[in-house]
Amino acid sequence: MSDAAPHTNRAAHPIRTYGAFWPFYLQEHGKKETRGMHYAGSAVAIASIVAGIFVSPWFFLGALIGGYGFAWVSHFFIEHNRPATFTYPLWSLFSDFRMAGLWAMGRLRPHLKAAGVV
Repeated sequence: MSDAAPHTNRAAHPIRTYGAFWPFYLQEHGKKETRGMHYAGSAVAIASIVAGIFVSPWFFLGALIGGYGFAWVSHFFIEHNRPATFTYPLWSLFSDFRMAGLWAMGRLRPHLKAAGVV
């Protein structure tokens, strides 16, 4: 899919396995700007969790706002689709960090290619 292709976030049927969800998740993050916003949100969430442990529990709120805020803004205003979190919350959370980790290690591109994103 190209960066210009709209994503509907509507699977033809409910996704029942994580193996089927992962390519769907990547397709829903087809624009590099959307992925970038997710990386920023994941970093804010991790930093907020650490600050919540060592500084003040109030920072845990920052993990939720930062993590979901960046992601949802990117879906609504960049990708123009509905966050998969609404339908698949745990798989989406895991996939946010999986995608960020693969990107940080320079290993995301083959996954994007296999999912038809690049």
